[in-house]
Amino acid sequence: MGFPVPVVIDSLSTLKPRSPATVVIALSGAIALLYFGQRFFVTLTLALIVAFILEPFVGLLMRVRLPRSLASFVVCVVALLMLYLVGLGFYTQFASLSRNLQVYSTSLAELVDSVASKVEDMEQSTYRLLVPKRIQEREKQQEAQAKQAAPAPRSGRRSAEPPAPILPPPVQEVRILQERTSVVGYFYSHLNSVYEVLLMASFVPFLVYFMLSWRDHIHRAFLLLFDGSARLVAGNSLQGIAAMVRGFVVGNFALGLFLALLSSLLFWAFRIPYPLLIGPLSGFLSLIPYIGLPLAMVPPLFAALPIYKTAPPYLLVGCAVAVLHLLALNLLYPKLVGSRVHLNPLVVTIALMVWGVLWGAVGLVLAIPLTAAIKAVCDNVKSLQPYGRLLGD
Repeated sequence: MGFPVPVVIDSLSTLKPRSPATVVIALSGAIALLYFGQRFFVTLTLALIVAFILEPFVGLLMRVRLPRSLASFVVCVVALLMLYLVGLGFYTQFASLSRNLQVYSTSLAELVDSVASKVEDMEQSTYRLLVPKRIQEREKQQEAQAKQAAPAPRSGRRSAEPPAPILPPPVQEVRILQERTSVVGYFYSHLNSVYEVLLMASFVPFLVYFMLSWRDHIHRAFLLLFDGSARLVAGNSLQGIAAMVRGFVVGNFALGLFLALLSSLLFWAFRIPYPLLIGPLSGFLSLIPYIGLPLAMVPPLFAALPIYKTAPPYLLVGCAVAVLHLLALNLLYPKLVGSRVHLNPLVVTIALMVWGVLWGAVGLVLAIPLTAAIKAVCDNVKSLQPYGRLLGD
């Protein structure tokens, strides 16, 4: 069994068909609700996904005669403790990395200057190759004539004196006050957003605990909302959603751990600093659909700045990361994750676009499980099965 989600079951023959205008209005209202209630729905979705993952561990503790409330509390405490230990490890690595930011900024500036000089040399060589020699000689003559025509500096004592600096016009106090107000408002708006995100994230542990401890009661109460065959359809939909979400998240997590381990070993072999931080970041970033591979290359290339001074080592590291992640995603991803969702590539692309517009970066991460949950509902509701086949592979 799974956890209740807001599923609309339309299997009763007594319901009248809805007009296209009603469907468009309802869909527009749902999209607006998801967009403006982003933080609430993202928090609720994350809590549901975590509860789906932790439910088997609660059932395992209940087999040793622990009450559901106590088993849920123990599982949540252990999960929070593991999250704290992982966060502490990442924090120590980040703290060590932050102490060397000056070295990284200097190396990055040198690398940018080197690339810019090489690009300029390529432009000049291309210009000499493509532009005829007579035009180049003509341009050189024009530059020499322009230098000769420039007025010579006057002789005397005043010529050695630097020109008087041009003072900017006085700035009014009102303008300064407006600029200060805008800067303060900018920081306040961003701090307010961070505060709202942290506030909503603080609800996740409590939501997960109550979803686990009250799971049986909520499940029975949700099924009682339906009568007859609709109750069976609702139960099957919940089972399908729970199995899909659990398999999708566990498969992604297992693949991310595998890539994190291999990436850490690879970066250690290349003598890249902080492999225990860079490896997991690269491994889990690669799981983001479509843009995962470029994102996976950013951490190792940035960490290698103080070590490598030329371009070939960066190309070697980038190629190694690309080969590792392409092999893993093409060989392991279809078996561990792809067989759980059964979505065709076109639907996945459209889902990423839609959820990315609605919820930003979090929407890109949650797009596939949310769309697969919608497909699970469509597969179990008779009137929605054509839409399920449309979404399927």
